[in-house]
Amino acid sequence: MTLPDPRQAKSFRFVRFACTRGEAQLVYAFDDGPELVERIGFPDAPALPAARKAAFDAALRLLHLIAGVSYYKAGAPGELIVEGAPLDAATARLLDQVYLHGLAEFAYRNRLDLRGRIRFPHGGGAPAAAPALGLGRRTLVPIGGGKDSLVSVEMLRRLGEPATAVWVGESALIAACAQRTRWPLLNLKRTLAPELFEYNRLGAYNGHIPVTAINSAILICAAIAYGFDAIAFSNERSASAATLEYDGHKVNHQWSKSLEFERALREHAKAHIAADLDYFSLLRPWSELAVARAFANEARYDDVFSSCNRNFRIRGERPADRWCGQCPKCHFVFLALAPFVAKPRLLAIFGRNLLDDVALAPGFDALLEYRDHKPFECVGEGRESRAAMQALSLRPEWREDALVARFAEEIAPQLGAGELGLAPLLAPSAEHFLPLRLQRALHEAG
Repeated sequence: MTLPDPRQAKSFRFVRFACTRGEAQLVYAFDDGPELVERIGFPDAPALPAARKAAFDAALRLLHLIAGVSYYKAGAPGELIVEGAPLDAATARLLDQVYLHGLAEFAYRNRLDLRGRIRFPHGGGAPAAAPALGLGRRTLVPIGGGKDSLVSVEMLRRLGEPATAVWVGESALIAACAQRTRWPLLNLKRTLAPELFEYNRLGAYNGHIPVTAINSAILICAAIAYGFDAIAFSNERSASAATLEYDGHKVNHQWSKSLEFERALREHAKAHIAADLDYFSLLRPWSELAVARAFANEARYDDVFSSCNRNFRIRGERPADRWCGQCPKCHFVFLALAPFVAKPRLLAIFGRNLLDDVALAPGFDALLEYRDHKPFECVGEGRESRAAMQALSLRPEWREDALVARFAEEIAPQLGAGELGLAPLLAPSAEHFLPLRLQRALHEAG
């Protein structure tokens, strides 16, 4: 069957959702075209107590609405149709935010203005306040394969918090990191509708989507299904900084990792799903550099972790090594760790010295926001990269490396002294949603 071009569609429909035998089916369509069915697996989920059924249904509906962003972007039509019960105004506003800000980079790259297209319809009355479900004191900790979630694991381990390492998808690298935690494990499944890949092959719109928003909605369903009262992501405060501003609109590659999104989703979950479900980021008070400093204290993950995005493509070639050495994530993680990790250990992790390769200068310049904007990747702010490079330029073991020497000679003289200090960037922020029982973890880990 030849698929219609979604770019010609007038509407995107949220058709229906259901969950049977531990598998959720999320169904979408463009106009009256073929149904697109995404499947989410909750392995070995226990029988759902009657008291939690309404909460799980509300969580599943939210997942249906948020996960639709993966398919909507293929055509980005001007009408959104939500079949079934009408949305209330607050839920529609949340979804407007998720789609508009979560697709800002997609819109920028495809030269689309979504501000007039994304309006979720609403007309339903405000639902009753969600009750407390008596969820057990247990925390789901999403593992992403990189340093951040592993820092969260060690912080919670020191506090003796009961927790489970959870991840979505089939990544062998993430599975290896999760297994290294020596915690209970929960691997949730996500299978995209196969038609989406065919749409992409035929030239549909494609680009970045707010994956963390989707995974967050999946984990809210999981928390209700398995009986957890907390979901602790590992997003640092640097994630709230915009990548650039375009046509009066801030474009943030990490928007669904930002404090703005965290606040909106946790408020929705407490008001509409379960009053005793806590959604937050354990690392929110910290900069990327503060997270790197904490990671440097624990070497048990050196041979399994990776932040290289080439390891996490849904489809496509993956590098033989855990670190490609060419992408912005490799460059940033190397630079962020360098002030805190002994040089021989860092070179052993990456297999080579990225700061002594002049061919990589353009990539590091983008991190420094020198003659370029910050890359569209989950990397720290430019001021963090500049402070890290300055710190290395003062150390005998690093200062003669090609890119460090170039920074000292060419770039640092153009910056003010206030730009270059590490200490201000390592201090925790007071803006976060950490439960009181976890706040001392910051002081112990710092």
